[in-house]
Amino acid sequence: MSAFADALAEAGGAAAPPEQQARLRSLLDKELQRGVHELTQKRSGYGDPVTVAIADAFDQGLLAAAPVPAALRADPEVVDERAWLLVAALAGALVAAGDEPLSAGALHDHLLLRAPAGDAELAAVAFEENVARVDRLRTRAVLVPAALLSTATDLRPPIGARHPLLIAQALGGLGANPADPAAAEQHEDALLAILGAGEAPVRPHDDPDPARRVARRILQRLAGMGKWGGYHTDFSHLARGFAGNDRALAEDVGERLLKSGLLEEKPSVGQRHVFLNPRRAADIYALIDDGTVPNGLDV
Repeated sequence: MSAFADALAEAGGAAAPPEQQARLRSLLDKELQRGVHELTQKRSGYGDPVTVAIADAFDQGLLAAAPVPAALRADPEVVDERAWLLVAALAGALVAAGDEPLSAGALHDHLLLRAPAGDAELAAVAFEENVARVDRLRTRAVLVPAALLSTATDLRPPIGARHPLLIAQALGGLGANPADPAAAEQHEDALLAILGAGEAPVRPHDDPDPARRVARRILQRLAGMGKWGGYHTDFSHLARGFAGNDRALAEDVGERLLKSGLLEEKPSVGQRHVFLNPRRAADIYALIDDGTVPNGLDV
């Protein structure tokens, strides 16, 4: 076990007395930093599991700290997929054991999530169930005194109407596991209803150019489902909803979107998975909203 886990157990766990908490707070910061390093490795937590900390803060709600940068609230690209899936599992656990909406802030440099209410023990169990199938990751949830997490600052909603944290929150509210990459696909209609796909001033469906119309519809659908970064979909699903000649055109346009960099590809076992490129968000929304075709896209 880590120095933090040992010290926490010796101090009485979540019931540790106030005189122990300054030391535990310092050790927790080091433990979260160890987790940040572990999540960059090919296999994370195999020597000692990666730790997330959860606390019942009563009037402040349910708090949880994760070993990822606090900047995730604004920029999902600050983490890779495995780190994101850990966060998604934690967000879903807070919703399942408590309530929504979630807010996010900073515990020193690390991400802290807050649910308005909830049960810390249930959240820990839900987290470990959610994260169990994440590849090459071993992790644990520990219950800590509320004072260790209640110094978090700048708690606010995630920045961006379709931030992946909002997708994770919505999936948790639907009883799904946000750390399961297939969950968003399985709950597509419900997610679109909760988050809204957005309507362009000139609807993509009405675009007179066939290839541009298909490109806009594909991007609109992926954006509505929150398919950014850690949330991806099978390339073959891009042609869903298209019929006849448009189905073949959708497959071709999907390849063009990849070539242009508006979509990025994640190899998977026996499948090609794709997702929206967050660095091209402005170009993606310009194409969805008014049909402005960015440089490099041949449609």
